Amino acid sequence: MPHIDINMFAGRDDETKKRVADALVETMMKELGCAKEHLSVAIHDVNPADWDEQIADKVDEAKLFAGKVYRNK
Repeated sequence: MPHIDINMFAGRDDETKKRVADALVETMMKELGCAKEHLSVAIHDVNPADWDEQIADKVDEAKLFAGKVYRNK
């Protein structure tokens, strides 16, 4: 607890994904007071052509705390 699940367009290398995950873990530790071993981050590559169907159409916008859901249409 907690787990962060990221979906993004394919194309970023593993080193970039690792830096993003590490930065999120550091922020979560600071903001929630969680220990590092209690946090996890997964990153999923999504084909841009599939974005709306697989991601945007499934987001509950009432649960968004920042930004807007991107639509690729």
